[in-house]
Amino acid sequence: MNIEGLISDLAFILLLGAVVTILFKWIKQPVVLGYIVAGFLASPHFEYLPSVTTEENIDFWAQIGIIVLLFSLGLEFSFKKLVNSGGSAVVTALIIVTGMMAAGFSIGHLLQFNFINSLFLGGMLSMSSTTIIIKALNDLGLRQQKFATQVLAVLIVEDLFAVVMMVILSSIAINNTVEGSEMLMSVGKLVFFLVIWFLVGVYVLPTVLNKWRRFLNQETLLVVSMGLCLGMSVFSVYCGFSLALGAFVMGSVLAGTSYAERIEHVVTPVKDLFGAVFFISVGMMVRPDILAEYWAPILLLSVVVIVGMIIFGTFGMLVTGQTLKVAIQSGFSLTQIGEFAFIIATLGTSLGVLESTLYPIVVAVSVITTFTTPYFIKMSIPFYNYIEKHLPSRLNFLINRYQKEAGVENARGNAWAAVLKRYVWRTAVYSVVLIAIIAISQRLLDPWLNELFDPSTSKLISVIVTLVAMAPFLLALMMPVSRKDIRTASSVHAAGSIPCIVLTIFRFLIALVFVIYVISQAYSARVGLLAAAAALLLIAFFFSHRLRQRMTNIESKFLDNLNERELRKSGKNNKVVNDLHQAFMIVGPGCEFVGQKLMDSNLRQRFGVNLVSINRDSRIIPIPGGSTRLFPGDVIGVIGTDEQLKALLPAVEVELPEESKSFSLDDVKLTNVMLSESSPLIGKTPLSSGLRENYEAIVVAVHRGDEYIDSNPNLEFRQGDILWLVGNQKKLNKLK
Repeated sequence: MNIEGLISDLAFILLLGAVVTILFKWIKQPVVLGYIVAGFLASPHFEYLPSVTTEENIDFWAQIGIIVLLFSLGLEFSFKKLVNSGGSAVVTALIIVTGMMAAGFSIGHLLQFNFINSLFLGGMLSMSSTTIIIKALNDLGLRQQKFATQVLAVLIVEDLFAVVMMVILSSIAINNTVEGSEMLMSVGKLVFFLVIWFLVGVYVLPTVLNKWRRFLNQETLLVVSMGLCLGMSVFSVYCGFSLALGAFVMGSVLAGTSYAERIEHVVTPVKDLFGAVFFISVGMMVRPDILAEYWAPILLLSVVVIVGMIIFGTFGMLVTGQTLKVAIQSGFSLTQIGEFAFIIATLGTSLGVLESTLYPIVVAVSVITTFTTPYFIKMSIPFYNYIEKHLPSRLNFLINRYQKEAGVENARGNAWAAVLKRYVWRTAVYSVVLIAIIAISQRLLDPWLNELFDPSTSKLISVIVTLVAMAPFLLALMMPVSRKDIRTASSVHAAGSIPCIVLTIFRFLIALVFVIYVISQAYSARVGLLAAAAALLLIAFFFSHRLRQRMTNIESKFLDNLNERELRKSGKNNKVVNDLHQAFMIVGPGCEFVGQKLMDSNLRQRFGVNLVSINRDSRIIPIPGGSTRLFPGDVIGVIGTDEQLKALLPAVEVELPEESKSFSLDDVKLTNVMLSESSPLIGKTPLSSGLRENYEAIVVAVHRGDEYIDSNPNLEFRQGDILWLVGNQKKLNKLK
């Protein structure tokens, strides 16, 4: 590798990217588009500027960009969010992905692409851009509306679908055909490894990180998190998957820890740097000759993305019981493709199955739909008003009735849904663990024992060791869920506890199948059946109490780690005395106590809590004094009741509003305002005028007649006074 060429290419594209993105920020367009334009300008296809020396250099940096991007997406994902998003997001995402896959595949055939290219095209058109949608919703001030919450939940599920889709597309591309058994094996293998990685990661990582807490300053946390990201990426490849999948999984595991916010903060500069290189590399694929030749397919695909996303997104929301307004707003917000389309296209290119013309076509479609996204979000309400006015009354009645009935059925089914969910999750998780134990036994234990003992002895030892290792998880698989949950569910179900009995028998049969399989692999099926029944009875009667207690502790530890982020804030598992808990909260930049001394913040008087520690980087301040000040990023330990901690949390972990984030020092200027006869400031003083609170400004001097009067808090303003002010120019223009 030519190191000088590698560095010179990186320097060139970053400098060019910086110039172009500053221009795009100035014209208020998405930065991602700026990167794509910069990539085109740096490519050999633009002859008026120097080009990169070797495109492989940029591919190298771009691969790192994909890993860091998916790691960052994983940090925002969290399996907890997926569970909380409910069935509505899953069903809607499934409808969108299936519908757009079918539409993209059909258009691909219409445009005479071959089978595999049409399939990849469907995959690229089925994923909306999380980055672009969040940016657009923030810019339009719609992030807190109900439809925005639904859209973000759908995007979370789509991210997971995209990861699964990449595995399936890779399998199909390698075999150049769709074989049901192989595809099911690929998906099954993916699910198996995801569950194992998730279980091990959630059980181990939070515990280890908490033990290292005092060593984890900003620098060390960045090194640790990126090491985990790259390590999981390499392990993912070793297991037969992609680098990107490993990065996404590690991000999603860390998303549930109490370090998630700090990791996001330290990783953001790395993500911004290498993410920029990735999007610039995408722009380098743009070829003007192909755009000129294929302008009709580009426009056709853009229309398919916009219309398809609106139709399938709206329909998916309606099916899951959302109102017509929320459904239309959601559908109009999903009208673009973005980063995952580029990642899937890069995958197809690396596998050598994607036609060279398809990549620049998809990039052009992404650029067009990204430009139109804010306008379609704005159009959703006028379109809803038009539809509501012209929708047949009968159809409107049916939609409203369906929405109400869906809510009622959901409420009725909540109790049994909770029990069923626990049964399904426990069955799936413990089944995967048991499969992993059997696989390890067959691949590692059996060959090792065969070298040490004769065949009959090695078989016996292998079966015994495997069953002993499986015993705790077999018992946990057969254990019923909480009796309290069963009683609650039975009280609202006509059949009482019969469904729970059926589910318990079903789980017992699954455990029996596992034991039969292990024994029958070494001996006959008849021996396996008899021995399995005896083994399960032995486990149930002789080891029940001890194993139950052990498995309960393991489950509790796992759930505590899974919910660590929420538990840290609420302190529910940190009981101190009576009903008091210790919680840890991160001081946000928008917190009203930032910069104040503790004696002036009145935390104890206002919220009834006691502040017992401050963790600032790697330094801990125990029992801070009244003169200690709070700063953004401090992790404060506070003791209080559930109600007190719940009231304190939103006052402490406060982000800056979007307008404050975009505020710069260039907006602070010296200006003057003449007070007219109708000015609301006449008769008021600098203290009572509200200039600081309402306009973010202070009075420097007052020009009255021929003299300049220095500002003082009790000076009354008069008609004709010229106030010299320093503050936010935009807000002062409103005052003028």
